[in-house]
Amino acid sequence: MPEGHTIHRLAQRHKQLLVGAPVRASSPQGRFEAGAAALDGLVLRDTDAHGKHLFHDYGDRWLHVHLGLYGTFVDGAGEPPAPRGQIRLLLTGGGETPAWAELRGPTACEVLDDPGRDALLARLGPDPLRADAEPDRAWARIGRSRTSIGALLMRQDVLSGVGNVYRAEALFRAGIDPYRPGRDVSVEEWTAVWDDLVLLMTDGVRVGRILTLRPEDAERDPELPSRQDRGAGRYVYHRANRPCRICGTPVRTAVVEGRNLFWCPSCQK
Repeated sequence: MPEGHTIHRLAQRHKQLLVGAPVRASSPQGRFEAGAAALDGLVLRDTDAHGKHLFHDYGDRWLHVHLGLYGTFVDGAGEPPAPRGQIRLLLTGGGETPAWAELRGPTACEVLDDPGRDALLARLGPDPLRADAEPDRAWARIGRSRTSIGALLMRQDVLSGVGNVYRAEALFRAGIDPYRPGRDVSVEEWTAVWDDLVLLMTDGVRVGRILTLRPEDAERDPELPSRQDRGAGRYVYHRANRPCRICGTPVRTAVVEGRNLFWCPSCQK
């Protein structure tokens, strides 16, 4: 599932391509015909992201998209390619500079009014990529919970935008055992994790992928970052049974919150 940095990149990309001009909206697949009709011809005023949720602002209504496990949003300048496959939503516009975006397979694709969007946002935790984020809201949940910190970081009502990769890497960088109950994490440790997530996720928006090695560790990394090796450029994620980059202990894995967690039992005591 795309993590928060990907959705923020999409919001930035759609702002560059489509904001400020009327948008033609259609549903070649046919499953979003009513929603597309409600947006067709409106001016896209702005784009936004909160965690894993993407929003297009059309004035008195919002397009809300959650990609989920299988959704993809592809875009480009110029005229769109001929429709192929199951396109839930096709947007074209861009004013004098034509552009397009096509959405396939999302978990959610809907038109919301202001109260509907407000209700959705009220259910989400703070997003480390947002300037208006309030990390104390997440700490209020984490600091009194018996649930493991590894599970809490995956819950979007606690913290928005953090997924499996950022969870594993941020906890490793902080030296925190993912099975430690949230209430046993100190406020200083939580602050350090939050600040690190802000740093890592901001870098993710900038470069378009998750690379978490500190500069001194990246310099001696024998594995060049590769999209074929999902463990390259990272400390523990997708490195089960491979030696920890710091201490050499085999990295362990287990399923937590329905996803494979990775950690070093020596560095994360």
